[in-house]
Amino acid sequence: MNRFHSMRPALTLAVVLAGISAHAQQPPAPADGPQIYTVLLQSRAIGQETVAISRQGEGWLVKGSNRLAAPLDVVTRNAEIHYSATWRPARMVIEGTSRGQEVVLRTTFVNGQASNQIIVAGMTTEKIDAVAADTVVLPNAFLGSYAVLARRLVGQKTGTVLRGYIAPQGEIPIRIDGQFAERIDTPRQAIAATRFALTVTNPPPVGDVPVNVWADANGALLRMSVPSQMLELAREDIASAATRTSAFSLPGDETVRIPASGFGLGATVTKPVAATTLLPAVILVGDAGAGDRDGLVAGTPVLGQIAGDLVHAGFLVVRYDKRGIGQSGGRAETSTLNDYAEDVRAVVTWLEKQRKDVDKKRIALVGYGEGAWIAMSVAARDKRVAALALVAAASSSGGDLVLEQQQRALARLTMGEADKQAKVTLQRQINAAAVKGSGWEGVPDDLRRSADTPWFQSFLRYDPARVIKDMRQPVLLVHGELDRQITIDHADRLADLARARKRQPSVDVVKVPSVNHLLVPARTGDVDEYPVLTEKKVSPVATSAIATWLARILG
Repeated sequence: MNRFHSMRPALTLAVVLAGISAHAQQPPAPADGPQIYTVLLQSRAIGQETVAISRQGEGWLVKGSNRLAAPLDVVTRNAEIHYSATWRPARMVIEGTSRGQEVVLRTTFVNGQASNQIIVAGMTTEKIDAVAADTVVLPNAFLGSYAVLARRLVGQKTGTVLRGYIAPQGEIPIRIDGQFAERIDTPRQAIAATRFALTVTNPPPVGDVPVNVWADANGALLRMSVPSQMLELAREDIASAATRTSAFSLPGDETVRIPASGFGLGATVTKPVAATTLLPAVILVGDAGAGDRDGLVAGTPVLGQIAGDLVHAGFLVVRYDKRGIGQSGGRAETSTLNDYAEDVRAVVTWLEKQRKDVDKKRIALVGYGEGAWIAMSVAARDKRVAALALVAAASSSGGDLVLEQQQRALARLTMGEADKQAKVTLQRQINAAAVKGSGWEGVPDDLRRSADTPWFQSFLRYDPARVIKDMRQPVLLVHGELDRQITIDHADRLADLARARKRQPSVDVVKVPSVNHLLVPARTGDVDEYPVLTEKKVSPVATSAIATWLARILG
């Protein structure tokens, strides 16, 4: 639930992609036949690239083409990058159009220098940059160049700082922050993959940008993503909506598809192995920042680990991909909080009508972060929900929460008060315009695009104080004392609201010491600390509290 908009950096494709690199010389991998990759922006396919790697004499040739629609608006008719046998760049040529203008880029690499000839609409300029002898060449117009990066990453150690050249902008360092074994399930096969979590260091004002690259055991590129831009490159079979990337599984996981509003939700059902009687069921509803069924954030599968402990305690647990994510259909870009609530109700209906192993009178929801608000909306209108556990939930309205989170972020920045106040004023204008649908004058286009959405409008209008009045279920509030995304005081205010209900059903509060928003042990609890935390395990204090409370309430 950390989505305020005026603080998002306005990153350009040229800057973001300027920092990927590598330097260790790996043994030559087998040549790759032509591969087709889908390019997605904001979860929408905007084009494809064809990429092939082949031996050429004593070296290697990376060759491809693409056609990318607006807003990138790039057509690359021919891209060729020549490397030596030990993957040192020799020369490159890119020919195509960018926003309707003819562009040709020719680069040669000799004696630690990249010499560029840049021709745009018939006008020629030249540029020379210093580069490492074994830099990876990553032109903006050809994302398929990341196929070489994937090969270079295999065998590297976490913490290694690499080098790379984005022609013709310059060379920028990158750090390998982590390597994670994952499984990509496609309709045809399961692919063992390694996800490399990278930090690209761009020049100010952009700074560090996280990038993820997935490779198979041979170093073949499977997928690349820049989360801050919602930009993704995925091999054609992996780009399928039926594909799911998983870094977590539990014994007895059962993959299912649940009918929703005109599409299916990809989900996993897990229950105790030896269960023979009707079971109480728990539906896990995830946060905004992690829409997959395991709730993976910074290497921690929050929902997956909660599910594991609840199954151990005797519950049947459902965790699902949000619409438009993983193996779920639907479109995230047009969805509201109410739409997400209807998806949860579809899961309740499915449990009630299709599962013979579920006690229909004992169905509970566990909502985490934004998922707590979604779970509250479901509980307020659906009497089939018997109990409600809210984890890291906010008590203020969406509009107030956005401003609160912005103030907390601004307090950590070294900028003048006038500049800070200007950002607050802009955020207030964005909030008002998103709700009213007008008043966008003066708001930068990139900020308007990210804020002028059905989801953000519904988020700003959401007020838990109104919703909670219609809830009749017992409520448990679980909150990390070091949570800096939704601070601990929200738990107290939400408890007061819940206790003020007319029928006064039970309300319990559990504050977990020394854990952050992810329920993981932390030092400061700040968001920028997430990637460097070594312990990726949800606190058993939190999961035990949920399991014990549900067992008591559901009998």
